[in-house]
Amino acid sequence: MTTDFSTAPREYFLNLQDQICAGLAAADGAASFLTDEWERPEGGGGRSRVLTDGAVFEKAGVNFSHVMGASLPASASAQRPELAGRSYQAMGVSLVIHPRNPYIPTSHANVRLFIAEKPDAEPVWWFGGGFDLTPYYGFEEDCQHWHTVAAAACAPFGEDVYDRHKQWCDDYFYLPHRQEPRGVGGLFFDDLNEWDFDTTFAYVQSVGDAFLPAYLPIVERRRDESWGERERQFQLYRRGRYVEFNLVYDRGTLFGLQSNGRTEAILMSLPPLVRWEYDYQVEPGSPEARLYDVFLQPSDWLAA
Repeated sequence: MTTDFSTAPREYFLNLQDQICAGLAAADGAASFLTDEWERPEGGGGRSRVLTDGAVFEKAGVNFSHVMGASLPASASAQRPELAGRSYQAMGVSLVIHPRNPYIPTSHANVRLFIAEKPDAEPVWWFGGGFDLTPYYGFEEDCQHWHTVAAAACAPFGEDVYDRHKQWCDDYFYLPHRQEPRGVGGLFFDDLNEWDFDTTFAYVQSVGDAFLPAYLPIVERRRDESWGERERQFQLYRRGRYVEFNLVYDRGTLFGLQSNGRTEAILMSLPPLVRWEYDYQVEPGSPEARLYDVFLQPSDWLAA
């Protein structure tokens, strides 16, 4: 059983950030990531990396943070009374990719660790994370590939892990006020400590390491698809759903803002351009309608 709860995960998260940034920069081929290292007055800090105005990616942000404090925000303590009176650490990598071509999906991934401690008591810890895919114009083979890689990352940890964490993803990335999912899902888990620490950490590494193999082949397949103003305007409209979810429901965004995290890093997930249109309706039978009719419906993509 591991006794040092933070050193190995911190090293892994930093290395994962390096690997993902290198992979995305190579896929873009024209732009590189700018690094912004920051400190938080209450304790800890982070390393934000952002690529903008690339050939493939209009914006890509990959953020590492490791923040700590003597006590949790009141809202968090109210939800978890057993954490009252404990100091805490929260660390992880979070990324969001907004491609330029509307045929390449937006994607998000996150892996993180939370630890709460007090003298003469066992630490309270859990991991969270996952990855999800948000297409604008869907392709069955892309969804199948995405979920096949996700299932393979889960397989060593139990036959039911993929099914449970896929369903968790579908439930979490759902916009109740729109009555629709954000995308085609993937994996999501939070407050995960059902295994021992080392096994849970190994699972988180498996999920983190699976992101590039899941996403980059889709980028390569779609990067040369031709598109015009119609596709661009639909992409910008659908990006609005992404903004709505992140600002209204996302737990990581809310925790970061409530714990006085660095706003620039927290909100780097937002797209550079987005639009809303009053009472927008897609044309029945159109390629845009197919997103709603096919890809935003509950699906078993492994059996598709």
